[in-house]
Amino acid sequence: MRIGAFEINEPVPELNEPHALVMIRPWVDVGSVGTLTLRQLERHFDAQPIGKLARPGTFFDFTRYRPTVRIVDGQREMTYPNSFVNYAQPASGSDLLFLHLLEPHAMAEDYVESLVELFKYFGVKVYCRIGAMYDSVPHTRPIVITGNPGNVEARPGATPLIQQRQSQYEGPTTIINVLSDTATEMGLGIMSFMAHLPHYAQLEEDYTGTARMLEVLSAYYDAPASLSLTRRGKIQYTEIEAAVERQPEVKALVARLEAHYDSRYPAAESEQAEEQGEPPSLSPEIERFLKDLDLGL
Repeated sequence: MRIGAFEINEPVPELNEPHALVMIRPWVDVGSVGTLTLRQLERHFDAQPIGKLARPGTFFDFTRYRPTVRIVDGQREMTYPNSFVNYAQPASGSDLLFLHLLEPHAMAEDYVESLVELFKYFGVKVYCRIGAMYDSVPHTRPIVITGNPGNVEARPGATPLIQQRQSQYEGPTTIINVLSDTATEMGLGIMSFMAHLPHYAQLEEDYTGTARMLEVLSAYYDAPASLSLTRRGKIQYTEIEAAVERQPEVKALVARLEAHYDSRYPAAESEQAEEQGEPPSLSPEIERFLKDLDLGL
């Protein structure tokens, strides 16, 4: 069956006030944190495919998101970039929809309207967006997760270590933000979590950032700590440390970022920190250094 631009597999499951966990690629999915987080949760909850865009070429430019070709049993198979929706029905707690979304290049209003129709059809109760961005933070400190859980309560005994923050950003953004605005108008609960990763250590898959995001989400969803990719993350960041040690200018930068981090997030390592106004700004010297430096890690 069709819901907006999405082709939904039949028989269509009946979901009980599901939470929609959404990642948006490539916007704010640096280090593939959003992608990896959803995949880990999907494995744990045994998620099943429920649908995808019927004609992804309506929304995506295939010279920007390239199709891929594989040889399977001697035959060429082409896979098209698409937005996918999976679902899970955990033994306890809310049902879950997992949305792996690509940013549209065309027909963006229709794309967003189709997502809204999807939310309405399945009776989505909470819209939760997760992602990651590069920031002026050191790899030697705990990954900071900023955002807001809205009115969703953490599970008993769980302590989500996040920096609650209302975004003050002004400038270019993604059309998918319209979905957040519409979800608010629909009366849905809104959750948003953003991992802040060291800008000088750009990894295709950042397992430390993913582990932190999973740690935060486990406070709201019945996901065990064993899902975290902590060991792989430690290996990655150990390699980054070795690279930093070989570059004195980078080592000096990290020391400055550590001092800035410690003043900005004094309680990040031990307890949930509460923001007290705007965080201090980096000095103009460091700002220029960050903009001009090309580390090549």
